[in-house]
Amino acid sequence: MKEIRISRMEEGQRFLKWLEKYLDAAPRSFFYKMLRKKNITLNGRKADGSEALKAGDQVRFFLSEETIEKFRSASGKEAKSIPLDVIYENRDVIILNKPAGMLSQKASPLDVSLNEYLTAYLLEKGEITKEELERFRPALCNRLDRNTSGLITGGKTAAGLKEMSRLLRERQVHKYYRCFVKGRLEGETHLKGFLKKDTGKNQSQILPGSDEDGKPVETWFQSVKTFEDCTLLEVLLVTGRSHQIRAHLASIGHPLLGDPKYGDPALNQVLRKKYGIRCQLLHAYRMEFPRMEGTLSCLSGRTFTAPQPEIFEKMIEEEKRKEKQRQERKR
Repeated sequence: MKEIRISRMEEGQRFLKWLEKYLDAAPRSFFYKMLRKKNITLNGRKADGSEALKAGDQVRFFLSEETIEKFRSASGKEAKSIPLDVIYENRDVIILNKPAGMLSQKASPLDVSLNEYLTAYLLEKGEITKEELERFRPALCNRLDRNTSGLITGGKTAAGLKEMSRLLRERQVHKYYRCFVKGRLEGETHLKGFLKKDTGKNQSQILPGSDEDGKPVETWFQSVKTFEDCTLLEVLLVTGRSHQIRAHLASIGHPLLGDPKYGDPALNQVLRKKYGIRCQLLHAYRMEFPRMEGTLSCLSGRTFTAPQPEIFEKMIEEEKRKEKQRQERKR
């Protein structure tokens, strides 16, 4: 017989979901059978799997060690801890500033992503144990492209993960981005269209009208700084489709600087030689949370920002220098 006490990080999960994480190689039919026969119990009583777990709950497995190990897959090696740029955290959630070049989540089994670094960070702080990781793993709630930097949220507990994911799914959190685009744009613009994704090429296309594969998209942006040949924009995603900002702005002739998929190849070559830029200049800059109660009431009405990357500041200073030179030549 094996006994496990539910920790604070695990509470809020449905019992069946918890079992599926712990014995992750077992079919769901196995759990229903074991619960029905009371080979798995909750607080000494028969359970059906729909129960919401609380810290201190007692789970007992009247199963052999061989059976338990049979239905548990290897967890693999944990990532080494690295310094993370933490913007905010409490007992349930964390908000990080992800650097460009880092995966949010694994693209293949051998990848190491911010998800793994988050787990290593919490292990090092002693906020979770390796034993607890067998039943619950902290995870990111949203994702950014590998080469997009900025704000990204994570759930440190099951309750935090569930509530933050719900807020994002229901679009209650306003997410603003900063980006540099080719050409001059001034004022505010509200774009609408339909986005169609080619999953094989991992590339999106904006269509003027809908077809059976196109999904409606809306993008709002306003200029922050306008220069002679480029513009720093602040962008709000009204919808949130794959590569939406990059594809939508490219569709109106203002691709992101450095963007290898949707950008201007000749301009990107110049930027690579001059600044070493090899990816799109896109940064998840600001998050605004709604008024709310409950698990994440500590975030109610709050706004978080991630400082612009150094290359953004370098670009601004360079464009100001060029503008000053142009003005001096006119005198």
